Amino acid sequence: MAIGVWISLIGYFVLMVAIGIYAMRTSTSSSEDYMLGGRSLSPKVAALSAGASDMSGWLLLGLPGALFASGLGSAWIGIGLLVGAFFNWTLVAPRLREQTVHYGNAITIPSFLANRFPTRATSLRTVSAVVIVIFFAVYTASGLVAGGKLFESAFAGIFNFGGLSDYAAGIIITLGVVLVYTVVGGFLAVSMTDFVQGCIMMLALIIMPAVVLFGEGGGGFSQASQTLNDVDPTLLTWTDGLTFIGWLSAVTWGLGYFGQPHIIVRFMAIRNLKDVPTARNIGMGWMLISLIGAVSLGIFGRAYAVRNGMNVEDPETIFIILADLLFHPLVTGFLFAALLAAVMSTISSQLLVSSSSLTEDFYRLFLRKEASEKECVMVGRVSVVLVGLVATIIASDPDSQVLALVSNAWAGFGAAFGPLIILSLMWPRTNGAGAIAGMIVGAATVMIWITLGWNASFLGGPGVYEIIPGFIAAFVAIILVSSVTSDAGEYKAIDR
Repeated sequence: MAIGVWISLIGYFVLMVAIGIYAMRTSTSSSEDYMLGGRSLSPKVAALSAGASDMSGWLLLGLPGALFASGLGSAWIGIGLLVGAFFNWTLVAPRLREQTVHYGNAITIPSFLANRFPTRATSLRTVSAVVIVIFFAVYTASGLVAGGKLFESAFAGIFNFGGLSDYAAGIIITLGVVLVYTVVGGFLAVSMTDFVQGCIMMLALIIMPAVVLFGEGGGGFSQASQTLNDVDPTLLTWTDGLTFIGWLSAVTWGLGYFGQPHIIVRFMAIRNLKDVPTARNIGMGWMLISLIGAVSLGIFGRAYAVRNGMNVEDPETIFIILADLLFHPLVTGFLFAALLAAVMSTISSQLLVSSSSLTEDFYRLFLRKEASEKECVMVGRVSVVLVGLVATIIASDPDSQVLALVSNAWAGFGAAFGPLIILSLMWPRTNGAGAIAGMIVGAATVMIWITLGWNASFLGGPGVYEIIPGFIAAFVAIILVSSVTSDAGEYKAIDR
């Protein structure tokens, strides 16, 4: 591997650790500082932090891989996400920022729900903490798989010693760097690194498709279109070969946004309510550019591979292959850093949310109610490491698919928390009993659906994405149970 690649990667690693050390000096004195950055995020940091922690390696591996394999029909996932993110910023962000402060200055989603529904506080915090840790272990594993694939594809043979495979080395290095700056600097470090990582990711998704299309061997838009048409005309259509169920399963990815703790916690950390519209505009602009780049990379990467006789065994590695093939080593290193940025931004956010929940909603709730702020920060740091180790075990299978792992975890969170967050913020009649019912029904429906394989094939036809039945079932459960039960003394949602 050329020295230029290593220079870029080492520079990236050093920058991330340096940010973590800086954040440690300014934002780790209390639980609110360590887990929520003191609610001091500027609009641009909040926006890019939410976007970078959302997209993960899925943006540079999973989505381009899906477009590479099946064409523009897979782009409906991106469209659904774009619409879902807009409504999340519009409907949830301002209300959540306001209400988490109003209801006891909550610093985690479980603590907000407990404060919002005090008669069921302990049950809500316990159930939501369990859901968060289980699904985030899977979600974090998807990021580690992406890191493992990068090292396996780009650095073949370099780390293959003492029984350690390149894939395993990629997982260890990726997790190791993330743990350093997350454990040291907490939420502020995660958010600041997310901002830098988001900028790197967007630049990569502008540079790569442009070079693939117009660089040597690309042939331009018209020749790429002709090549794809010769291979399979359906690659360039949005609907051919796509069933209604397939289309619905793709666009309903957007429903997941309302229930992703690692994303909506950014709304809680914005410095004031007036900054939310600015953050929304920045975030949506970043997301639009990044998704267009990812879609273009996948579809035109397929054309480039065909035109140049490339054999791509794993479509999810097309970004890695083209980065290594088309660019100077220093630029290749930058592009690999962009992939690691996508991976690390999400892993760090998920680890921190998991550790926050374990600290605030388990340790402080059941074990040490009088724990000091310093003690809670230390427990949070230990929890980050523990969740990371569990995710490493899940990611140990090199045949794991990034998109599959992400889709399962995304659906789990979307169904368990999405309807509950929406209704708790906007429907005053929601009560604690309904909240617990919705969370359990949503998560259970998703897990049962996956276990039965109905996300792959349903009633002899195409599979139905598990977030659809999970989201609907949770929504119905909350409304139904809240309507037939009464929890006296509960707070009501703030009218806005």
